Amino acid sequence: QVAYPPLAQSTVYSAFPQTGQTYGLPPFGAMWPGIKTETGLPEAPSGGQPGFLSFSTAYTSTQPAQLHYSYQGKLQLHSDSQDNAVTPSANARMLLFLNFLQEFSGYNSLGQNQFSQYYALPPSYVPAGLPSSDDHGAAAGAGGYPAVKSEQAASAGLPPRGNLSTLIDRIFLWDLDETIIIFHSLLTGSYAQKFGKDAATVLNLGLQMEELIFELADTHLFFNDLEECDQVHVEDVASDDNGQDLSTYNFLADGFSGSSGGGASGTTTGVQGGVEWMRKLAFRYRRLKEIYSNFKGNVGGLLSPMKRELLLRLQSEIENVTDAWLCTALKSLLLIQSRGKCMNVLVTTTQLVPALAKVLLYGLGDVFPIENIYSATKIGKESCFERIVSRFGKKVTYVVIGDGRDEEFAAKQHNMPFWRISTHGDLVSLHQALELDFL
Repeated sequence: QVAYPPLAQSTVYSAFPQTGQTYGLPPFGAMWPGIKTETGLPEAPSGGQPGFLSFSTAYTSTQPAQLHYSYQGKLQLHSDSQDNAVTPSANARMLLFLNFLQEFSGYNSLGQNQFSQYYALPPSYVPAGLPSSDDHGAAAGAGGYPAVKSEQAASAGLPPRGNLSTLIDRIFLWDLDETIIIFHSLLTGSYAQKFGKDAATVLNLGLQMEELIFELADTHLFFNDLEECDQVHVEDVASDDNGQDLSTYNFLADGFSGSSGGGASGTTTGVQGGVEWMRKLAFRYRRLKEIYSNFKGNVGGLLSPMKRELLLRLQSEIENVTDAWLCTALKSLLLIQSRGKCMNVLVTTTQLVPALAKVLLYGLGDVFPIENIYSATKIGKESCFERIVSRFGKKVTYVVIGDGRDEEFAAKQHNMPFWRISTHGDLVSLHQALELDFL
């Protein structure tokens, strides 16, 4: 027994100081207990960050076009493009990463609840020291990365969203239920069974949250009118909007009916699908967009004081019973949002209006602008992905994150890498891969 000195390796581990991390989000806190070191990662020096800035001289723009980046054998990013300009040189990649560190080095001293104000970047944000795509023509942005122009958005039926020459390198396509939030599995009992929680408690929380979702959707988001006129995207009927001022418009008295039977006899609602009916439908989606944008950071403003208290209690209790699932997912969402070159897009099988209510009530409005939310209820995820690719272009790398077979199949059809979320550990690994710049 003398031959085995106690804890001989403890000094080696202590040489990696958590405070030495000056990139990304703060080091993992107490809510992620028992994290084990991932084997198979590139060797990380005990000194911390400098090792992550070392790039092999073999990584150049003259590499073969078919590239594979892998993380733990779980995800592969494929670059099938024959355009070598999409693959930046080592110097360009270094410059991007250094600028990223310079811009966000102060974040690791902040508490969890202080992130949002620093991560909300304007649409026209370009990392310091990098020229805009206008300096290189419309074909590519700085460092050879593709830039999204407003003309592309217009061709996809979307209005220009600020300065769309922003550097867009990678878009993360997220599923909602059981990936970012836990909702559906609360109602079915599958979450309680899988993770050993009290079934009655979990079901009760799910039912209360469901009631809040539909109450918000019906009361403020026109779900009674729009349930049978569901759209994939909030702008899908914008072409039928004549731009009329809606500040004094009476939605309750305009005779609109979203049911297949049209309006009651004697009303002036017009035939469903007719010009007048479509205009009133477009008015509702325009007002829906206004409400979402005005209350995306303050959903409590749409609720009564009693409902606000109920929502706060439900948020807290659901986070507790799901072991901080949403908070863990939010770390990755905010890290992606903090990069000037990446974007989060939501593709959910929930109808659009209840999906917007869910996003607001779970506190994700600041992470997902309404124009980045798509409902696959009518057309399926594969077609949704097609629409997103037509909006942002094929030079952007797309990464799909979800728990279900539908998004996995759709990702495979589009040759997009897929990251499966089944447990908390999958969310933790995702954040590690993002933080180490593997994704």
